[in-house]
Amino acid sequence: MPAPPQFIKYVDDNANGFIQRLAKAVQIPSVSGDASYRKHVFEMATFLEGELQAVGAQVKRVPLGKQVLDGQEIDLPPALLASIGNDPKKKTILCYGHYDVQPALKSDGWDTEPFQLVVNEKTGQLIGRGSTDDKGPVLGWINILEAHKKLGLELPVNLKFCFEGMEESGSEGLDDLIKSEVGKGKFFDGVEAICISDNYWLNTRTPCLTYGLRGISYYNVTIRGPAKDLHSGAFGRTVHEPMTDLIHIMSRLVTPQGKILIPGVEDLVAPLVTGEKERYDALDYSIQDVEAAVGAPIALSDDKATVLMGRMREPSLSLHGIEGAFSAAGAKTVIPAKVSGKFSIRLVPNQTPDNIDPLVISYIQSEFKKLGSKNTLIIENLHGGKPWMADPTHWNYVAATKATEAIYNKKPDLTREGGSIPVTLTFAESLGVNVLLLPMGRGDDGAHSFNEKLDRSNYIEGTKLLGTYLYEVGSI
Repeated sequence: MPAPPQFIKYVDDNANGFIQRLAKAVQIPSVSGDASYRKHVFEMATFLEGELQAVGAQVKRVPLGKQVLDGQEIDLPPALLASIGNDPKKKTILCYGHYDVQPALKSDGWDTEPFQLVVNEKTGQLIGRGSTDDKGPVLGWINILEAHKKLGLELPVNLKFCFEGMEESGSEGLDDLIKSEVGKGKFFDGVEAICISDNYWLNTRTPCLTYGLRGISYYNVTIRGPAKDLHSGAFGRTVHEPMTDLIHIMSRLVTPQGKILIPGVEDLVAPLVTGEKERYDALDYSIQDVEAAVGAPIALSDDKATVLMGRMREPSLSLHGIEGAFSAAGAKTVIPAKVSGKFSIRLVPNQTPDNIDPLVISYIQSEFKKLGSKNTLIIENLHGGKPWMADPTHWNYVAATKATEAIYNKKPDLTREGGSIPVTLTFAESLGVNVLLLPMGRGDDGAHSFNEKLDRSNYIEGTKLLGTYLYEVGSI
């Protein structure tokens, strides 16, 4: 059943107001991975709580405990559990999103201030940190509730919401909350399916529904040597240097062509089944889409299916940075006393953090031993999550397909995604229901990068899409 015309008209008529709501959210620098920003994550929680209450939702603010971050113990941001409607004749849908964001500084390469939403009237882009990941989609649900309240329309389903403020930092504390709220009389009681809008189209033209995500294991490798930084003129070729050891180890993890060098990791990948490669060939995607999204002709292959499988159904290992190294302008001749290299492996079926960790740790220890270094090695797994796959023939996906066709006049591609949302699997396993990933943004939105944006059309049409999805669910 399509959404009522008055709902669609309300979204169009109030688009500017919805953009102002997004501007207020982007202005709050809710960076979860930096202790100095933690007060702003709480500020964002309060803002979102107020927005939910204003459109008729009942909201419970749930503390999630404490964590040690940047050498200090601080409170975790709260989870917001909200609900509206409890009609036993209607289906109950749970919507998940997050209100925290990645770090952003203008010096990172932004053309605008990252925490100020800039509307580019020429391109229609809404530029700002969190615009697409994930404040725009979260506020899409608020926009829907506002429209129904203002129009006096009855919602076609019962809605529950779970919004968290730590997704960009491993969703710390959320798994325990979810498991504690499962059961008769608990918050998640009665949920029949879940919708998450926290991913993106493959390209800029074709909507998609996502039924699989890669997992992740994120590592920190620390090499410690002298008690303090040293002058290279006085101590070069005199002592074992931590940076030299670390660079050697990191160079032994992955080839420039993406092959993971850690023995056993790629052996765990589920084999390609008959006809699977053809499904990748059929997706509306091209090498040009890859290169347009990254801004350079650097795709690993000219074969579309090979690139898509590299993104969706094969693991990847990426090097993210070195902490403790000299990085300022100039030519400082320091030997760092301690350096840490960060890398992650995106996991696919049949890989898990538990069966990958021993392979990674033993390999790095072996490579370090070969160096004959007197420095000290420490390996940490900072966070991890298992890969996830859902049944794309479930009524939840059928409803989303019909909604996409109604709003975009296109049948959506069915995709697996290269990113990781570990809580997706927690919901699927704990609640035992189908989980749908229904994206709002496009493949070139630049989430986690500089100049992150959400196209105005995707924000407004995406609000219509999420609302229409609810009506399609309600008619099943």
